Amino acid sequence: MIIPWEQLQPDTLTSLIKEFVTRDGTDYGFNETTTDTRIEQVRAKLRQGEAVVLFSQSTGQCNIVARNSL
Repeated sequence: MIIPWEQLQPDTLTSLIKEFVTRDGTDYGFNETTTDTRIEQVRAKLRQGEAVVLFSQSTGQCNIVARNSL
């Protein structure tokens, strides 16, 4: 189920994004960027509608995914 990111508390959204950008296996290419920069990049993708927050009722987990991968 897609959860509108605007409905999440700001601290909750920031924590979700931070967990996403620091997750093992996340690769940001040749140039390393700061965690704060990556958080803002993901936040921008959510605002632009290029990424969405998904909640799985079966697992109880949230994830951020590219909209075009749905």
